[in-house]
Amino acid sequence: MNGHVFTFSGAELVALGSGALWWQDRGLLCVSDLHLGKSERIARRGGAPLPPYDTRATLDRLAADLDACNPATVACIGDSFDDLDSANALPEDERLWIARLQAGREWIWIEGNHDPGPVALGGAHHALLRVGPLTLRHIADPAAQAEVSGHYHPKVHLRLRGRSIARPAFLVDRDRIVLPAYGIYTGGLRSDAATLCSLMRPDAIALVTGSSVYPVPMPRSA
Repeated sequence: MNGHVFTFSGAELVALGSGALWWQDRGLLCVSDLHLGKSERIARRGGAPLPPYDTRATLDRLAADLDACNPATVACIGDSFDDLDSANALPEDERLWIARLQAGREWIWIEGNHDPGPVALGGAHHALLRVGPLTLRHIADPAAQAEVSGHYHPKVHLRLRGRSIARPAFLVDRDRIVLPAYGIYTGGLRSDAATLCSLMRPDAIALVTGSSVYPVPMPRSA
């Protein structure tokens, strides 16, 4: 399995190259910001059209992680759809695909700021979820501890062989983990943005995703 193992608030976790977080002891796979239906939402609102394959590509990614981990529980921690109308407009074959992914496991939708939760689909719906020592919510609470959140789509900019590259990344300090966006068509917020620099402790690390996952000091502005 392509991932980086680390301990957070007493839990041994794995940051996967896909952007999912795996907690083997609890059988819990956590993903954030799938933004399913983004191309449909953009087209509906008159924006520049995108190839309408984002939902299928994101579900392909999720299916691969489910096959690799076989989780008992899946927690989607907010902005699972680009908006509520995108959830309602989901084609029947994609609804059935999600139902097959849900079969035989607990599935939890945590509400985000883009969607209040796809209530027409199976699974449970929560504003936040507490599992053991961890609290899962969409947007980080600066006062929280042992928190897993998403929302910001963090990316790090690094120099590699003389080139600047941007990669989605987990941000981790002793109080919180901020997950990268899992969706295919999502953008990202640079880790040196003021919002993330003020949220994360000075000794925070970034776990850079991709074909391998590796830690670096969280890049910050000078």
